[in-house]
Amino acid sequence: MQYLSTRGAGPVGLDQALVAGIAEDGGLFVPRGLPEFANADFDGADSLNAVARVVCEPFFAGSSLADDLDAVLNETLSFPIPLTPLPGGDWSLLELFHGPTAAFKDVGAAFLAACLTRLCGDAKAPLTILVATSGDTGGAVAAAFNERPGMRVVVLYPKGRVSARQEHQLTCWGDNVLSVRVDGSFDDCQRIVKAALADGALSSRHRFSSANSINVGRLLPQATYYAYSALEHWRATGTKPGFIVPTGNLGNALACILAREMGLPVGPVVLATNANRTIPDYFETLEWLPRPSVRTLASAMDVGDPSNMERLRCLVGGADVLRDRLGVVSVSDEQIAREIARSFAGFGFAVCPHTATATYAWRTFDEAVREERHWIAVATAHAAKFETIVEPRIGEAVPLPPELEAMLSRPTRVLDIEPELEALAECMQHAF
Repeated sequence: MQYLSTRGAGPVGLDQALVAGIAEDGGLFVPRGLPEFANADFDGADSLNAVARVVCEPFFAGSSLADDLDAVLNETLSFPIPLTPLPGGDWSLLELFHGPTAAFKDVGAAFLAACLTRLCGDAKAPLTILVATSGDTGGAVAAAFNERPGMRVVVLYPKGRVSARQEHQLTCWGDNVLSVRVDGSFDDCQRIVKAALADGALSSRHRFSSANSINVGRLLPQATYYAYSALEHWRATGTKPGFIVPTGNLGNALACILAREMGLPVGPVVLATNANRTIPDYFETLEWLPRPSVRTLASAMDVGDPSNMERLRCLVGGADVLRDRLGVVSVSDEQIAREIARSFAGFGFAVCPHTATATYAWRTFDEAVREERHWIAVATAHAAKFETIVEPRIGEAVPLPPELEAMLSRPTRVLDIEPELEALAECMQHAF
């Protein structure tokens, strides 16, 4: 399969799209055409890995990685992704936080690491993975690439805008991982990464690639868990479930939409945002007006200029089309806080602030909407990563997953910079 830029450049093969991260014209890579699946195409595919193979195979056509697809998926999908029934209605929770850093980003990060190590791991000069993070992406990418031969990682995150445990996850890795704390917002971090990738001299010197959801390699594996959970429900009931997806940079939600566009039995898709209202306002006004992000309890969703909107418009359509095909619910900090407490009382376990936007959104649906189909709320991170937010609302400690407990015992190291490309370039010159 070939891949085009959202701004017209290309086409290129999967290998080049993965390694480059971003197109030469500054656009994002999208498949030249999406495969079309029927439910019968998945007959006999009874596991997550088997479904993932059917979904991913067309995207690997012509790639040097085609023969490695099974091995890549085995590395990627190495932890459970359970669907847990919830009380109080016909709905369930898709738990994406059982990976090594307790966040859904572990799926895409592991996939990229498996692919890029095979593509570039034996090159004379290391490949440098740039990643901007609002909390979870950087930790997942660092964990996936940590100490891999031929790979370096530079993680940029906003100072004072991630939880203490998230920050520890961003800064506790080996010598091939450089953790950079930016005196600014996530949008500043993302802007610096895009500028670095577009700087020919700097990119050539360090062999840059990206591991944010601007890299198409992040989207492909994420579409597989939506395909699998939708198929499981359809096989059991003959109906399509709806999905409620917490949304920041739009990568995870776009993966769900891609699964639906490819013919998987995915029903309505609802985007749950926090107080950063760029997407809800776009649907209301039909004008795309990015703005500085605001700080919220759901910090990993604090994005004022979601990159993947460019892909979404390219693949699906403009605001008038998107408004008809997607729902969106904006959730305030006060509502998040109340929902954390309410969910704990009703479910018997804690949810993170981002997951709380999805469960709150479900409660806002009309009764008829809730009852017309099964709904799947997406749980994007473990509540223990946000203990200072969650524990005061539920009145008790959240047990640490073993992987997170082990990670928090490691020493940390970090460098501070101003939110400018020149500051990053100087930082890297001394670090590598």
